[in-house]
Amino acid sequence: MFKGCWVALVTPFRDGALDIPALDRLVDSVIEGGVDGLVPCGTTGESPTLSVDEQLRVITAVVERSAGRVPVLAGTGTNGTASSLERSRAAVEAGADGVMLVAPYYNKPNQRGLFEHFSTIAKGVKAPIVLYNIPGRSCVEISVETITRLWERHDNIVAVKHATGSVDGASAVLAASDIAVLSGDDGLTLPLIGVGAVGVVSVIANLVPAETKALTDAALSDDWPAARSWHRRLFPITEGMLRLDTNPIPIKTALAMRGLIAEEFRLPMCPLDEARRERLEVLLAEHAALNEPVTTS
Repeated sequence: MFKGCWVALVTPFRDGALDIPALDRLVDSVIEGGVDGLVPCGTTGESPTLSVDEQLRVITAVVERSAGRVPVLAGTGTNGTASSLERSRAAVEAGADGVMLVAPYYNKPNQRGLFEHFSTIAKGVKAPIVLYNIPGRSCVEISVETITRLWERHDNIVAVKHATGSVDGASAVLAASDIAVLSGDDGLTLPLIGVGAVGVVSVIANLVPAETKALTDAALSDDWPAARSWHRRLFPITEGMLRLDTNPIPIKTALAMRGLIAEEFRLPMCPLDEARRERLEVLLAEHAALNEPVTTS
């Protein structure tokens, strides 16, 4: 199920509130671009700043707007087991096809704590679960051994979003188990698929869904010349935006420049300064000049 090009959706705001019409436009845009699935309320969706009610409203809106065109994987992980379980159940009841659980941030649990955390949620949720391994954000890495134990113990733990920045780490997971691995870093989509990953949860697909889909499809069909070509075309804007500022600041700013959403963030996220905005404008212009538009059938 969790294969191909999935998009980690931003959460649009306007005047401090959720902007559901903008979210609807974004959902339509990425589906028209050919993405295989939607991931609301992850890191890119500024989930830690959303209230419980807002998070459920975003997930419900994405489920309703997608209307079965593509599956929805809802980000429901928090730094508390009870709250993660509660939010996961609510997301499934709202129609999400699965839930994505980040390693608890700030608490910095040991591997036993991580295992018990994810096990408790897996036992309490009747839906597929994707683990989200992003130590740069959560300050703790889910070890290969813990991922393997969880996959072996729970039939509904089916995939891991691998956002550690390590190709070797993904290789170790794939060598130890048959759990599905999804790239969590746009710049590593090609090499991770090369070692056995089955897709990506992409940030850049908010902006260029058809191009991200083309890269993913080419790599998964073993068309490596085409995949390398798409990688080279996407890498400058992907890495350039990543280096500009903390995600999702650059991608939301780029989407605002395209008129898809308002340029608004939830504190502690804040707008780009003028110098970085100018660099982003250059990145977008250079990408547009070097790349022909792509459509999907």
